[in-house]
Amino acid sequence: MTRVDPQAASVFVLVAFTLAGAAQTAWFAAPLSRAFAIPLDRGLRVRGRRIFGANKTVRGFVVMVPAAALAFVLLAALAADAARAWLWPVALPWYALLGAWAGFGFMAGELPNSFLKRQLDIGPGSAPRGAVAATLHFLLDRLDSGVGMLVALSLAVEVPWLTWVYVLTAGPFIHWTFSLLMFRLGLKQRPA
Repeated sequence: MTRVDPQAASVFVLVAFTLAGAAQTAWFAAPLSRAFAIPLDRGLRVRGRRIFGANKTVRGFVVMVPAAALAFVLLAALAADAARAWLWPVALPWYALLGAWAGFGFMAGELPNSFLKRQLDIGPGSAPRGAVAATLHFLLDRLDSGVGMLVALSLAVEVPWLTWVYVLTAGPFIHWTFSLLMFRLGLKQRPA
């Protein structure tokens, strides 16, 4: 059995999701994407509050799932056989399925956090009051997608614990840097 190299898996996943994130940002800027701005919760409420809110829509899933699939298969195809030996021992088409599944996990990972924020009456893009609550919110907002993606991957293939550490450490920094760049380029309305 081939052992997955934690560093190789981390770099692979981080690069794949940086590419998928770029596709998502471009998609959100495209007028066509607005047709898919259908709230996932369809306006349903729990305790009188929206389940996920208006910002969690179908359009995120419409791009992230196929973009992650494409990024996974593209990176696996570009990797030399020696480099792929450090990753998951699956055929190239399976990388597309792994990417789609990881992309689904990435998007689904945000939903519990959104549910919690709506139930605590924290508006989209807002932070809770208080230093401790604001810090916890900040961390959760940066880790939720990564955790969802890693859980999804772990259900399908071996993901070494060090890969979790590397991705959950570097991922939020890459996400923040990328968001800031997209904001500066006028492709995002907020830097975070």
